[in-house]
Amino acid sequence: MELQGKLSAMKVYNIDLGIEELMKKRDSMKRVVQLEEEEKANIQRDLTALTKRLTEIDESLSRKYACVEDYENTIHNVESAYSKGVRLRFIQIISSTKLPLSILGIPFR
Repeated sequence: MELQGKLSAMKVYNIDLGIEELMKKRDSMKRVVQLEEEEKANIQRDLTALTKRLTEIDESLSRKYACVEDYENTIHNVESAYSKGVRLRFIQIISSTKLPLSILGIPFR
């Protein structure tokens, strides 16, 4: 009977050792999980900041593209008006001159 008691005590001891080992592994895994949770939170915070910055840059680029388009339109309009003005002034000068138009390379008047 005493042998059986010793065997039972050894079984309990071994079970306790096994449970203790499992608890150590659990605690170790909890630390790993905690570190990964912190890393995840940091990445999420960075992602939020980067997404916000990307939105700001997209909006800024849209405004700048519109500004460039306005410049392009203004340049085109000014060049067109200048060209029309030069032609109009040229026609006014030609119309007021008494010189033969053939001198200017214009075949008729």
